[in-house]
Amino acid sequence: MAPLTIPLNDGTTIPWLAFGTGTALYNKEAKKEVLVAINAGIHHLDGAQVYGNEASIGDAIAESGLPRSDFYVTTKLAQIPQGKTVKDTVVESLRKLKLEYVDQFLIHTPKYHTNLKAVWREVEGLKKEGLAKTIGVSNFQVKHLEEIIHAAEIIPAINQLEYHPYVFKATEPVIQYQKRFNIVTTSFGGLSPITRFAGGPIDAVLEKIGKQLGDERGKPVTSGQVLQLWLRKKNIPAISTSRKVERLQEYLDVETLRDLSPQEEKEIDDVGSKVHHRVFHQAKWIDEESAKF
Repeated sequence: MAPLTIPLNDGTTIPWLAFGTGTALYNKEAKKEVLVAINAGIHHLDGAQVYGNEASIGDAIAESGLPRSDFYVTTKLAQIPQGKTVKDTVVESLRKLKLEYVDQFLIHTPKYHTNLKAVWREVEGLKKEGLAKTIGVSNFQVKHLEEIIHAAEIIPAINQLEYHPYVFKATEPVIQYQKRFNIVTTSFGGLSPITRFAGGPIDAVLEKIGKQLGDERGKPVTSGQVLQLWLRKKNIPAISTSRKVERLQEYLDVETLRDLSPQEEKEIDDVGSKVHHRVFHQAKWIDEESAKF
């Protein structure tokens, strides 16, 4: 069975499952939903400055009564306000989160910044000062990674991307480049094939594998769980959001399932590669890049 944490190139580890506070919770009070996730057992909390609800995460952590060491907290850099520095924005995030440091800090998207090398130098400073344990990026394609890596003191540990079978083929150039530097991909939108694009060719494959797994353990396995197993097989942490306790428990139940076989993984790869569907178009340049390969 795959480990429930994924090792990173900076010597730390990241929990394989995270609760995300974007999308449905964007710019909304989210303390209740975050507490539901915490109480269900998901302590990797994925936020962002642009989501507008960092204070909700902080309130939920404080109300949970659990020690700081139980949590893995991520936030991401929005557009830097005029006259401010990256550190200024992080200090404000930490105030809202009621924390002294974040476990992971990411540049949310390259489109917010005209000089990525300069921004990355500031992000490196956060790690050096202990304000962020791990640093990385999100929605970066190869050219963005090249821009910062060639001048970096610290290689990004993470690139958070929309990742599921229907963007598997398009994302391969980025994934292969990242392997050269042991950069881990984390996935948002991982359940999109069944939540946004139901009825596609992947459905039958997921159902077949789910039935096989369910027969093996004597308990049903959903298509969503199979998608998460596919991510886990690739050592890709998954970010999911749900307000339903039973859905969160379903996500956590994946921990009890065996890994997909290489044949099962390949079948999902192959069928997913036959079509292309992207939900979050802030990363559409990744599709443009893949067309060159």
